[in-house]
Amino acid sequence: MKSTGTTRSPGAALAALAGAQFTVMLATSIVNVALPQIRSGVGLSDSATTWVVNAYGLAFGALLLAGGRAADLLGRRRLLLAGLGIFAASSLAAGLVSSSAALIAARAAQGLGAAAIAPAALALVMDVFPPGPGRGKALGVWGAVSGAGGAAGVLLGGVLTQAWGWPWIFYTVAIGAALVLAATVASVPRAPAQVSGRFDVLGTATVTLALTALVWGLTTARRTGWSDPSVLGSFAIAAALLTAFVLVERRHPHPLLPPRLLQTGRVATGNALMALLGSVWIALFFFLPLYQQQVLGDSPLTTGLGQLPLAFANMLGSTLAPRISRRIGATATITGALLTEAAGLLWLSRLSADGSYAVDVLGPSLLIGLGLSIAFVQLTALSVEGVPAQDAGLAGGLVNTTRQVGGAIGLAVLATLAGTVTTHAATHQPHLEALTAGYRTAFAISSAVLAATAVLALLLSCRHTTTPATGRRLPQPATNRH
Repeated sequence: MKSTGTTRSPGAALAALAGAQFTVMLATSIVNVALPQIRSGVGLSDSATTWVVNAYGLAFGALLLAGGRAADLLGRRRLLLAGLGIFAASSLAAGLVSSSAALIAARAAQGLGAAAIAPAALALVMDVFPPGPGRGKALGVWGAVSGAGGAAGVLLGGVLTQAWGWPWIFYTVAIGAALVLAATVASVPRAPAQVSGRFDVLGTATVTLALTALVWGLTTARRTGWSDPSVLGSFAIAAALLTAFVLVERRHPHPLLPPRLLQTGRVATGNALMALLGSVWIALFFFLPLYQQQVLGDSPLTTGLGQLPLAFANMLGSTLAPRISRRIGATATITGALLTEAAGLLWLSRLSADGSYAVDVLGPSLLIGLGLSIAFVQLTALSVEGVPAQDAGLAGGLVNTTRQVGGAIGLAVLATLAGTVTTHAATHQPHLEALTAGYRTAFAISSAVLAATAVLALLLSCRHTTTPATGRRLPQPATNRH
């Protein structure tokens, strides 16, 4: 990596960049525990409450590709600092607002800042740590803070909401972003832009609007039903805009998503699997705190403390992931991790309305934390494998896009299905039993999705490691074993 300043410690740079990723993931889940308090505090309806989560996730996911390409065009450190500034300001605004519309707008602005932070920070990690064991360890740290950020968000959300009220969850995120911005200025060296060319404005607009229409339709279906004209219309608009995006990309001299990126290494495979992993990731941190509070009757603080075992398991798995991969190979590691997480979610699908944390939540949390972290580290490595330096920002944007958009769509679908099951069960069961039935359904479907993803990982690996002519297995690339 070329620097215009003095040589700085790679460890300090990694700490700052990991801090940026941690802050982004923290903002994804920190609102979940506080949703009941936020709903009453600003007068949110049931459907609008979901948008407190989806507004951030949708803006984040829809703009990540643009953020990744902007990082390559404008300079990664520069875009990272700009994103952190937007993130801090919008987080502060979210804590100060008094209306539901303003809160949702502030959450969308947080997503905009996050869309600049995540791909730029990951690309800078790849710049600081070239392919080799060092990059494998750095990605292990990246995975640890990514998963720990989600779990820590639930913990901090509970602590802050109970101690000082829900606005402090946003004030804390704002303070954290400001501290990471200062650390980035001090420790991450400057670097020039990697590529030249024009920004694909039309491609960015079409794909962003398409994803917005898709998730809006999925979210609305929970309230109005799948056959509602507004839901079907939003799906039609999404399909038309996605078709327009493909046509725009074919003709643009500098497309937002150039075909060469998906033809590099195993980028397409890694992103496909990451989308499926993401489809259950965000939903987990949405439904589990709701079960603890609404069914078990836990306070926000107790709910947050209940996420600590998951967070510790996540950090342990991220630390072990490179070692396990070197020992048994990337494919076996990914498959085993996905099945481990699927087992944990299947365990959660046996929740009961008169259960307890120790019996119903603790054990599954440990399995899920280990499986999630190991799978995330390995799929991130797979998704940036062999990518040239000039496309590192875009590759970082793409892998974050697939995870985040997968999560937004997964949450919308699972929330719709869980709500439908709860509504039906409420006609002949007590309220808590009906709620639990909906949560069980969400966790069971999530488990099935991950089990299918594990099978898909094996099939795609065979396709990439077997020659069509001879059928002989080829050695896996070395970078997949870090």
